[in-house]
Amino acid sequence: MSASSRRPLALAAAVATAVALGATALATTVASTASAAEVPLSGYELTWGIKQSYRTYVTGMAAGTFTPADGASQAADNGAFTFTEGAGTYDTTDNTVDLGFKGSLKIASTAHGFELTLSDVKFDSKAAKITADVTKSGTTQDDVPLADVTVSRTMTDMATKLTAEAATVFGSSSYSGAAGDPLTVVEKTTESTTPSGSTSPSASTSPSLTPSGSSSASASTSASPSPSQSESESASPSESPSDTDTAAPVSGDITDGTLGWGVKQSFRTYVVDGVAKGAITTSDGATQAADNGVFTFVDGSGEYDTDAETLSAAFAGAVNFKGHEDNGMYGLDLTLSDLKATIDNGAGELTADVESLGETSDDVVLADLTTDATDLTAVNDVITLSDVTAKLTAAGAEAFGDFYETGTELDPVDLSVAVAEGAELPGGDGGSDSTGGSSSGSSGSTGGSSSGTTGSTTGGTTGSTTGGLASTGAGVPVGALGTAAAVTVAAGAGVVLAVRRRRTEA
Repeated sequence: MSASSRRPLALAAAVATAVALGATALATTVASTASAAEVPLSGYELTWGIKQSYRTYVTGMAAGTFTPADGASQAADNGAFTFTEGAGTYDTTDNTVDLGFKGSLKIASTAHGFELTLSDVKFDSKAAKITADVTKSGTTQDDVPLADVTVSRTMTDMATKLTAEAATVFGSSSYSGAAGDPLTVVEKTTESTTPSGSTSPSASTSPSLTPSGSSSASASTSASPSPSQSESESASPSESPSDTDTAAPVSGDITDGTLGWGVKQSFRTYVVDGVAKGAITTSDGATQAADNGVFTFVDGSGEYDTDAETLSAAFAGAVNFKGHEDNGMYGLDLTLSDLKATIDNGAGELTADVESLGETSDDVVLADLTTDATDLTAVNDVITLSDVTAKLTAAGAEAFGDFYETGTELDPVDLSVAVAEGAELPGGDGGSDSTGGSSSGSSGSTGGSSSGTTGSTTGGTTGSTTGGLASTGAGVPVGALGTAAAVTVAAGAGVVLAVRRRRTEA
C-alpha cells in the first residue's frame, strides 16, 4: 500500500480514537457532576409544635398525653416537639434539602377515644412539605403530608399551613388550611464525615436555600452566600425587583381584603350536628370551607397606617345560623353581616350587624382582638395578620343568646388586606376549598336556606370519625358532644328560651 493511501486510514483511526476518548471523558464528567449535585447531610434536628391550640386541646379538654420516643422530645410546658438525627441530601443545583428524622410521637386520649402515632418525620424543601408516617388502629399510612411550609434560606421559624390530610389526622376539619406552628430545621453538628472521607457542610457551609426551594445556579457549599446573595435569596419567590425596591406607602386606603373566621367550631357543630339540627348558610360573597369549616368574608375596604400601627377594615358577606325548627318556626335564626375589624397597636375589635329572629342591631362588638405582634407590615403590598385571638364580649354573648360566657375564646381571625391595586391576596381558609350555600343538618341533606349562594356542604366534621377530635380554642369537639350531651342540650335549651323570650317581648 502506498504512503498516500495509508494517510487517510491513519487519519480516520486517529479521529475515531479521539472521539472515543472524548466520549469517555464526557461520560466521566457528567457522572462526576451528577454525584456532586447531591451532598450527604447528617446531624440535623426538626422542631415543630403542630399547632398550639391542638396541644392545649389534647392535654386539656381531652385529658390526653403526648409521648415522644426513639429520640424525639417535647419542650417544657406542653411545648413544641423535636425530632433528631436528621439525615438526607442537599442538592447544590436546586438549593434544596431532603431530610428524614428519627423519633416518634404518640398522641392519645382515653376520654375522647383516640390514639395515633407520628414517626419517620420528613422535611422536603423542594416540595415545601412536612410528612410523617401515621399509625392508627394498627394501620400505618406512609408519608402523609401534614403541612405546607414557607421555606426560608435559614430554615428557622418557617411558617406552616396544615393540610387537609392533617385535618383528618388530628380530627378537626377547621385545621385544613389553618396556620400551624412555625418550623425550624437546624444542623446540630459542626462537622460530620461522609463515607468518602469528605466533610458535610458545617455551620459556615450549610445549605443556603431559596424560600421556595427553587434552584439557584450560583449557590455553593464552599462558602456562605455573600450579603448580596443573602438579600436576593431571602426575598419571597413572588417578589420581583420592583417589589423589593418600592416600599408600600405607610398609610392609605385598603383596596381589597379577606377576613377568615369560624365564629366558634363548637357553635358550628351545635347548629349542624347538635340538638339544633339546623343549617348554616353563607351569602353576599361570603363562603364556608368544606366540612362545616370556617367562613371567609371578602371585598375588604378601609384605611391603614403602618406608622401608627392602626387598621380599620370592613368586609362583605353574611352568614346565617338556623335551627330548632318547630312547625316551620325556628328558635334559632341568627345572621351576621357587615363584619368590621379594627386594630390599634396589637389590640382591637370585631364588629358585625346582628339579626336575630327579625330584630337587627348594627355594629355589635362581638369580640375583642389581640394580635401576636404590634407591628403592621406590608409585604408585597399586603398586610397579613394570622391567628388573631378573639374573645367574646358581653354584647357578643347577648347576640348568641348567652350560649357562651363573656370572655370565651372564639375561633381565631385571619386578616389579609391589600394596600395597592392589583396586590395578590393569599388564599384564605374559605378559598378554593370553600363552598357557598349551606351546611346541612345531621341528616346529611344538601338543602338549606335559599338565601345562600349556590352549592352546599354536608353537615359534620371529620372529627367524628377520625379520632383526634380537636377543637379550635376551648370549644367542645365533635366527639365530645356524645359524652357531654346533657351539657349541650342544656345550652341549646338556653338559646331556645332566650330567643323565644325575645319573641314574646317583641
